Amino acid sequence: MLELQNIQVAYGPATALWDVSLSVQPAELVCVVGPNAAGKTTLINAIAGLNTLVSGRMHFNGQDMAKLPAHQFCDAGIALVPESRRLFVEMSVLENLELGSYIARAKAQRAQTLEMVLELFPILKEKINQVSGALSGGQQQMVAIGRALMAKPKLLLLDEPSLGLAPSIVLDMFAAIKKVNQEGISVLLIEQNVSMALEIASRGYVLEEGRVVAEGVANELLNSPQIQKAYLGIHS
Repeated sequence: MLELQNIQVAYGPATALWDVSLSVQPAELVCVVGPNAAGKTTLINAIAGLNTLVSGRMHFNGQDMAKLPAHQFCDAGIALVPESRRLFVEMSVLENLELGSYIARAKAQRAQTLEMVLELFPILKEKINQVSGALSGGQQQMVAIGRALMAKPKLLLLDEPSLGLAPSIVLDMFAAIKKVNQEGISVLLIEQNVSMALEIASRGYVLEEGRVVAEGVANELLNSPQIQKAYLGIHS
């Protein structure tokens, strides 16, 4: 489905990603973990079309995405839930959700998709006419994920969905992400919460200083002494 081959991304003269290769298969949940400033957001923004590739190849469902305008990525089937959510806080929950379904094929199924989103996040049904800025952080994250799902994506990109959320809300959020994936939507999850990300993913990549330093089956990465020491504070 998604194939990145040796991509490089830079901000002016400063290279942020070096020769990163990554893949996501249909209906697969893949995570990318790593420390702050590793290049995780740069990577997911490149996959969403917001960062231009300096070099390398990016294909999605056989289509060359490297030179495609950013506004066409959603039409191709890619939806991004950005870090910090970026809702229209003075608009209602319903209005924010409906904004996700502006492309023709999504608009045609708006009612059915909205029903699915409200089933996934029942609290939003109670808050549907409230302004989004009045919601808790966890509820706002639900709206952000729901808005992306309204676009009927084939690949859902999630950038740090647990950021700033209470531990109990994080558990609910990861359960919802897993349920979305079980519905057949491919998910690429960018996370600092290494243990939880690797627990729900099938495969994972470790990004450090703009380079992939480890990859593999999620369980194997989670049980790796190197990963446990570096990210989980566990010393064998």
